[in-house]
Amino acid sequence: MINQLNELYGHQAWADAEHWKALEAHPAASEDETIRKRLYHVHLVQRAFLRIVGKEKYDLRKFEDFPDMAALKEWAISCHKISKNFICNLTEEKFAENVTIPWFKDPPLSITIEQALTQAAMHSHYHRGQNAARLRELGGDPPLTDFIAWLWKGKPEAIWK
Repeated sequence: MINQLNELYGHQAWADAEHWKALEAHPAASEDETIRKRLYHVHLVQRAFLRIVGKEKYDLRKFEDFPDMAALKEWAISCHKISKNFICNLTEEKFAENVTIPWFKDPPLSITIEQALTQAAMHSHYHRGQNAARLRELGGDPPLTDFIAWLWKGKPEAIWK
């Protein structure tokens, strides 16, 4: 499972970077509040799950803390660096440990670290698709970022510029 999660998170970083570049290349998308709020949400959730599974105090900032897209992008990039380091240092035993997801109260939800990390990656895929549709509505051209496209291209690293 470690290899599969390494691949999911490698793909996620690459796909996020490709989307950021496409959004930045289209001024209407960079200025779109819906896209900005969704990007914030995606990267907040990525950090929240890292906080849950790693029991570390990762930076959970508010949307208002980001005066522009550049500040939000730097926060996104740092999250991917944390994710990569965290996953690379996990063991199979650690993947099997349970964590409680705090926003599920009644009944409470306890899942494995493996399941929590999988959820965080899948959540990002979902919202990336929403932003791709919004970019197209604004006249932009969303990049092809399917997992299979990442495999086809040789599993490239994320390039954020």
